[in-house]
Amino acid sequence: MKTIRFLLAVAGWLCITGHVGAQLPRWAFASDGGIRWTVQASPAHTDHIEMSGKQLSAIITYGTNDQQELLLKKQLVFPMLRTIPNNTHASLKTNFDGTELPVITADGVPLKVLPTDFYLKGLLRVHSRSNTGLTVTDILYPSVDKAGFIQLRELVNNGPRVCHVQIDSLVREQHTDADKGVYGVYVLRSEVTGYGSFELAPGEKHSLAIIYSARKISTPAYYFSPGYELLRRTAFVQELMQNLVLETPNDTINRGFAFAKIRATESIYDTKAGLMHGPGGGAYYAAIWANDQAEYANPFFPFLGNANGNESAANSFRLFAGYMNKDYKPIPSSVIAEGDGYWNGAGDRGDQAMIAYGAARFALASGDTAIAKQLYPLINWCLQYLELHKRPDGIITSDADELEGRFPAGKANLSTNALAYGAYQSAAHLATVLGDRDTAALYQQRAKQLGADIEHFFGHTVQGFDTYRYYEENTVLRSWICLPLVMGMNERRDATMKALLSPYLWTNNGILTAAGDHTFWDRSTLYAFRGLFFGGATDTTLKYLAYYTRQRLLGAHVPYPVEAWPEGDQRHLSAESALYCRVITEGLFGMVPTGLRQFDMCPRLPATWNNMALRHIRAFGADMDIEVKRVGKQLKVTVTDKGKVVLAKDWNGKDVVQVVLGKQKA
Repeated sequence: MKTIRFLLAVAGWLCITGHVGAQLPRWAFASDGGIRWTVQASPAHTDHIEMSGKQLSAIITYGTNDQQELLLKKQLVFPMLRTIPNNTHASLKTNFDGTELPVITADGVPLKVLPTDFYLKGLLRVHSRSNTGLTVTDILYPSVDKAGFIQLRELVNNGPRVCHVQIDSLVREQHTDADKGVYGVYVLRSEVTGYGSFELAPGEKHSLAIIYSARKISTPAYYFSPGYELLRRTAFVQELMQNLVLETPNDTINRGFAFAKIRATESIYDTKAGLMHGPGGGAYYAAIWANDQAEYANPFFPFLGNANGNESAANSFRLFAGYMNKDYKPIPSSVIAEGDGYWNGAGDRGDQAMIAYGAARFALASGDTAIAKQLYPLINWCLQYLELHKRPDGIITSDADELEGRFPAGKANLSTNALAYGAYQSAAHLATVLGDRDTAALYQQRAKQLGADIEHFFGHTVQGFDTYRYYEENTVLRSWICLPLVMGMNERRDATMKALLSPYLWTNNGILTAAGDHTFWDRSTLYAFRGLFFGGATDTTLKYLAYYTRQRLLGAHVPYPVEAWPEGDQRHLSAESALYCRVITEGLFGMVPTGLRQFDMCPRLPATWNNMALRHIRAFGADMDIEVKRVGKQLKVTVTDKGKVVLAKDWNGKDVVQVVLGKQKA
């Protein structure tokens, strides 16, 4: 079995290196920044995508059946309508299989909808022909701030004669059991608007909508305007497209980055405890995690500048800080149920290292002194907790890692220690900004010592590579050996890079969690890309990132990074999309916050590119552009803030560039 898995891994490696051609993409670019799948006369195909608003999330299964008819199924999740027991997964959920759609006839003939193309860009649009003279366009999208999901359907008479159209009225309403809801009875409803009998002249259109909603029985029903909700959703997506804009010669990476901004930002829920970014996936809502939110997503939001993202990040740290205590018992891994509970079922997963690292990075990138002061006590508390869990050899212990026992992690793992190293570094910068120079010096010293201890304990030859063991008894390569590269620890850089991209770990689905296994989690693949770029393996990493992006954006399951396989059926968890964006901001552009208005960077311009730019970067209180251009044998780096040139210099492509934007916010 191990031999078979190794051969499969080799096949994945060969796809990247060009020795074997990768599968042709199913999807193609649309001219307006979306992507489109043009349906061919081929076997049935279905896929699923998650779309979210502040009050609900929708997982839509779409595609064609064996008769080439439209297939649409909807799982709707209402995070603030809590069920009993009120645990992590206690969001009200319901499924719709298509039987809630109204019967439509054209001149007495029941309408059969036969898709010609599917389109994605923050919504799902389906163009279809039919067995009549009507063509059909369906647009599916969530409300941005209400507990409603809408399928808007437009019928067009493309025939030569007047067509009589009959649309049935159909309302379905379900009342849940009072003893199964935290707030009593909930009302689930699907309702058709635009029904009736109509005469459509050639070329004439008619629109109807199916509106899905849920509410407490004590809350009055809301009137949804499908057109207005579509405008709101479109405006939300358009705003994201105008900030943190990536420009490179690789259109696939540009568009993959643009799409990742959508998924990273839409999964934010307006709970009674404030805005809470949630992973999603049908399971994780109205709750925050030390890894998904504090470590993965929160440090990204200042770069995008989305108000919801920044507020949800600050709020998550406020919620975590509520669990600080004088006895230094661990902050729980997750705050759940709109802030009413917590989960710590895996013990200490290195959560304090995750929180300290993410909070320090977020505070610096926010550019806001008030936020920095607010988060500083939480960061200090977490770092003191880590000190109390150091062994005599300087290594920090934890019960598990973010995989929560799915794979062995020993009594002390590389992930917790590498994150702690990064946390000390960023916390030292933050302490300097806040005038706490003694603490800054202490954290710098602790980072240096921990780096040496990591090298001494985890540095190891594994499967022939002079890289890192993940824990003391570890004998096979693990994906998280990428973390030292992410944190700028380069003692074993070259061998670690080779190990990550070797047939032991790399497959056509990214990097395996452990050599010899078949499980992959996109989060470690995305961390690896970031570390590989940050470590300087630019041209090699570009090939792998381009392949990965093509698969996730244009392949069989699109358009976002996924959680894992086989667990979860490759759900579109939100924080993985934030990690994709950080491959670009912190990997390709090499940005490292060092102050509220300053950062280091070392952009990695690939040899096949003559330029790249990241525009409208909102971190550090700025509206900043970074441009890197090849001029002869040299590179030129230009940084502007609000149109004013901050830095313009010829550059050798290797040395770290220090950027200071000006005075800090009061």
